[in-house]
Amino acid sequence: MGNPGPGGYGAIIEWVGKNHKKEISEGYRMTTNNRMELLAVIVGLETLKIQPMEVLVCSDSKYVIDSVQKKWVFGWEKKGFKGKKNPDLWKRYLKIHRKHKVDFQWIKGHNDHPQNERCDRLAVNAAKQKTLLVDSAFEQNLKTKEQ
Repeated sequence: MGNPGPGGYGAIIEWVGKNHKKEISEGYRMTTNNRMELLAVIVGLETLKIQPMEVLVCSDSKYVIDSVQKKWVFGWEKKGFKGKKNPDLWKRYLKIHRKHKVDFQWIKGHNDHPQNERCDRLAVNAAKQKTLLVDSAFEQNLKTKEQ
């Protein structure tokens, strides 16, 4: 809801072949779309109790998928994320990524994919909550840029 602005993420964790499904979401008072897309993947992976697991992440985020599949994030890591956005989240992602075997599948957004549409609703509803979390790394970075 604005970029930057209030935002949220939604994720659905499904264990294929088992009757297990969990929905997670949270809203933040000031953040960006890219941060929420990445945070959805991170929190989803962090929620998994068994390690390692083979995980397929389905997302409409080219930002997240391309950064990992094209191995950009590993190059950024080697260079200390210098000049890159969202280093706090990318470091967090890499930590959990290395505990699993993670593959990605891109899903076209707003194209009637049931889980993708549900994640979008979860994210929007989370962003509209009266009490929103603080994305402290993002807000601190904003304050630094303003000075």
